[in-house]
Amino acid sequence: MIDVFALPFMQVALVAAFVTGLAAPSVGTYLVQRRLSLMGDGIGHVAVTGVALGLVTGTSPMLTAIAIAVVGALAIELIRATGRASGDVALALLFYGGIAGGLVLASRDGNGTASLQRYLFGSILTISTADLYLTIGLAAVVIAASVLLLPQLFAVTNDEDYARTTGIAVRAYGILIAVLAAVTVSVAMRTVGLLLVSALMVIPVATAQQFTKGFRSTMLAAMAIGAAAAVTGVAASAFIDAPPGAMIVLLCLAGFLIAAPIGLVRARRLRARRPFPAPVAPTGHLPSHDHDHVDHHHGPNCGHIAIEHGDHVDYVHDGHRHAVHGGHYDEH
Repeated sequence: MIDVFALPFMQVALVAAFVTGLAAPSVGTYLVQRRLSLMGDGIGHVAVTGVALGLVTGTSPMLTAIAIAVVGALAIELIRATGRASGDVALALLFYGGIAGGLVLASRDGNGTASLQRYLFGSILTISTADLYLTIGLAAVVIAASVLLLPQLFAVTNDEDYARTTGIAVRAYGILIAVLAAVTVSVAMRTVGLLLVSALMVIPVATAQQFTKGFRSTMLAAMAIGAAAAVTGVAASAFIDAPPGAMIVLLCLAGFLIAAPIGLVRARRLRARRPFPAPVAPTGHLPSHDHDHVDHHHGPNCGHIAIEHGDHVDYVHDGHRHAVHGGHYDEH
């Protein structure tokens, strides 16, 4: 029996899958935070035009796809930032225009429409060594920018107004996120395909959010999940003779379905232990009580479990419930 993993084309495919699985969620974390989860789809459709342009002109489809995808990503960002149309409208325009332009261009080439299929649904097993080097280089740039510029990019994606008041160049970093997304889509199109690339950018992030707290931990966990799903998907496709891109996406979905119930239970437990806002006493400050000779103020961060009780909040302290009543606590 032939060891499929010893074949050169499979080794190239596994390396390409690994670096793509790392890069896609690193940018996808910012898109999810910015509520632009479908931006990858929009850019992917625009990149179809770039691929078709490369096929017709006889140049590198990846390079032309990157060029056209960057233009499309900048258009999405500028339309969204200027407020001339909402983000979803801008995406819809590029959805339709990108795929239509790609099909028209591909029809000008004798075998263009058939060749386009490899980029629409992925063809990782046919990646050349030259394409692999280009993929690794571009993925390294995307990962480095996403990780090293995390404080600035997070500030822009989380609250643009606050970031602007701190002196951050919001427009420039917003454009950078769009460009990184465009490069990522172009890099991943041979791995999962332009029609499925958004799944690799978004689903690992959604999965990581089920069991992580901070933004940085979510990004790192999503990158690990994406890389694992990409490598496992390629390996599994070799044994069951299935499309690698589709297998990668299905594994990402399976991971989310496993993590979602865990995240739901975790969220309920956190809500049960999270103190509710404490009522304010008429004097304008939280009342206190003398318990074990310690003057203690119950409040959102006091460390005691808070329980809603009718129209007020009880705080559990040493097996007793204490409720605010006027300027003191009632124990019951």
